[in-house]
Amino acid sequence: MTRWFENIALNEIFPLGSHTFTADEIIRFASLYDPQYFHLDPEAAKHSHFGGLVASGWHTVSVGHRRMVDALDAEEQRLRGLGEEPGISGPSPGVNSMDFKVPVRPGDTVSYELVVTDKRASNSIPGWGLLFNRITATNQRGELVYTAEVVGFSKLRDYRVPIGQRVLLALTRWPLIGGLLKRRS
Repeated sequence: MTRWFENIALNEIFPLGSHTFTADEIIRFASLYDPQYFHLDPEAAKHSHFGGLVASGWHTVSVGHRRMVDALDAEEQRLRGLGEEPGISGPSPGVNSMDFKVPVRPGDTVSYELVVTDKRASNSIPGWGLLFNRITATNQRGELVYTAEVVGFSKLRDYRVPIGQRVLLALTRWPLIGGLLKRRS
């Protein structure tokens, strides 16, 4: 997220944009990353349980992730344009769940959204917070195509290292004390 942890409101919807999937694009992605017949061969796919060519779930996710990165970059630029310093986002420690609800077919336009559903300060990385996000993708018929619960790090704006930790850090820079502290741990 390109906002500081303290500035992120829960349940605010971030529209990420939409994408129309074409048969050629579905086949191209599948040939590179997920070469299953129902993603590659329109004729053979007619006889699958999908009843026709469908996009790989990973294709749907990848497009959504790209939309998310582009939207976050646009938010960073918007904040800079207002003279504000954007926050610092960190990596994602993981995906808690991911569900593919309805297949994406050629011609489907899928719209993506991100919502921060919860947040808390990190227990293991001082100065950072964890954002619990839900990403959803909906097709032009209003059907939920994909949903995921993902976690991401966001930097706290006003974090100060506690005095005790600063003292320990300073002491470790002294060769004799630093050596003793390393042996104890």
